[in-house]
Amino acid sequence: MLKEFKEFAMKGNVLDLAVGFIIGAAFGKIVTSLVTDIIMPPFGLILGKVDFSNLFINISGKTYGSLAEAKQAGAATINYGIFLNNVVDFIIVAFAIFILVRMVNRWNKPVPVAADPTKECPYCASKIPAKATRCPNCTSELRA
Repeated sequence: MLKEFKEFAMKGNVLDLAVGFIIGAAFGKIVTSLVTDIIMPPFGLILGKVDFSNLFINISGKTYGSLAEAKQAGAATINYGIFLNNVVDFIIVAFAIFILVRMVNRWNKPVPVAADPTKECPYCASKIPAKATRCPNCTSELRA
């Protein structure tokens, strides 16, 4: 059983999947950092010095100055700023995957199918060369 598992785990598809999963997780962290640390701060500055990660709706009834204070107090909050960061994060990841799939599809263009070098005789229904002007089987004269 251990030998079979080793053979399964060492197949190319399983290893490719594992490598892809690990790289995807690392890529996700990079994109999250890109969104949180690079894209959203200037965007928030343009919109009037708004920190998107600190936007929340307090539904507990008390007032808190920041999301950290509300979380520390255990208040019920709707954290729509973090949600916006995650939406931007998702859009960037989805776009990157779209670009990657598009590149792979361009590399793997389907091989064009060669034209059939034969045709069917309309009189005897046998296969004959496409350029033939007379059927070798029934000797009928063929139109071009």
